[in-house]
Amino acid sequence: MLQTITHSWKLLACSLLALSLAACSSPKDEPVLFTSKRPSAEAEPPVKEVPADILAAQRAFSAVAKQVMPVVVNISTISRKKMVRPSYDLPPFFEEFFGGPQTRQDRSLGSGFIISRDGYIVTNDHVVRDAESIRVKLSNDKVYDARIVGGDPKTDIAVIKIDAVDLPTAVLADSDRLEVGQWAIAIGNPFGLERSMTVGIISATGRSNVGIESIENFIQTDASINPGNSGGPLLNIHGEVVGINTAIVAAGQGIGFAIPTNMATPIVAQLVEKGSVTRAWLGISIAPVSEEMARERKLPATNGVLVVETVPGAPAERGGIRPGDIILNLAGTAVKHPSHLQHLVAAAKIGAPLKVLVARDGRQLELNVLPGNADAAGPASRRDVPGRR
Repeated sequence: MLQTITHSWKLLACSLLALSLAACSSPKDEPVLFTSKRPSAEAEPPVKEVPADILAAQRAFSAVAKQVMPVVVNISTISRKKMVRPSYDLPPFFEEFFGGPQTRQDRSLGSGFIISRDGYIVTNDHVVRDAESIRVKLSNDKVYDARIVGGDPKTDIAVIKIDAVDLPTAVLADSDRLEVGQWAIAIGNPFGLERSMTVGIISATGRSNVGIESIENFIQTDASINPGNSGGPLLNIHGEVVGINTAIVAAGQGIGFAIPTNMATPIVAQLVEKGSVTRAWLGISIAPVSEEMARERKLPATNGVLVVETVPGAPAERGGIRPGDIILNLAGTAVKHPSHLQHLVAAAKIGAPLKVLVARDGRQLELNVLPGNADAAGPASRRDVPGRR
């Protein structure tokens, strides 16, 4: 009798275990935490009504990514940099042992965008400067060796070239039409993360005196720009290039700078044509207009720049500009400050008459100046900068 009861309990236990295992292995039961209970992809989403303008913006960003990604490239370089020597002198024995100046191999990453079907690419000068080798990776993962066509350190713009045909090309926009608050889209390879896209707005235009380059006229944006984005395009909502992403404020967030296309276009044209940039030169030393100076001279604002000195025989002196003059307007554009004047003069055509409006002795005079060649001016051309123009 005891054996019969024990045997019955064993059969019951086995049956319960079998049912339990069958239930656990049933294909009909899915893990609740990992599988959606929605019957199909056509089912109603959790949020049924999304505002039309949000959906339209989402479609616009997706369209920009689809159309522009193929023109953005990943640039990797290898260069050799001299190692920093100690501040103290080494004994001759150590000089001989180490073999003189030492170098190290540096690798860097950046971005760029294609401007011609036969392989011309725009990027930052600091991305490719002193590079021993340059490799360009396209969006289709094809890799090409590239050569430097030309670079301009003063604006941080460079052009490189790959041997390819039938490439997609970027469309450039009129950056002078940008307004604060418009959408801004950055595409590049931050930290080597290829084809990354970030979105923000145009925070400001005409930024200068930032201390990044010699000639500055930056677009400021809060679209995320990180190391590796340098040289990539800043776009509007139409997918047109409005700037070249160049720098960030390391101590802040959401403060990035891009070179506007209207500033870059003539520089790129010169680099493609002759590999270098030639700028105009007036030969003046300038300073900002202070509030006290504006009051004394009865000027409506502190715009314009004060001519401190003129280089003897330079274009400014020949054109009638004198020390003490305040330059108010250049070629129809109101002069805001020294850096702005520097940008306007640099963009002027050498040898072509340039109308300059100055304030002198309580009256305004319009003068005609023929800008000279800064390269031909020699050491004196170094004065053509804010503070020592």
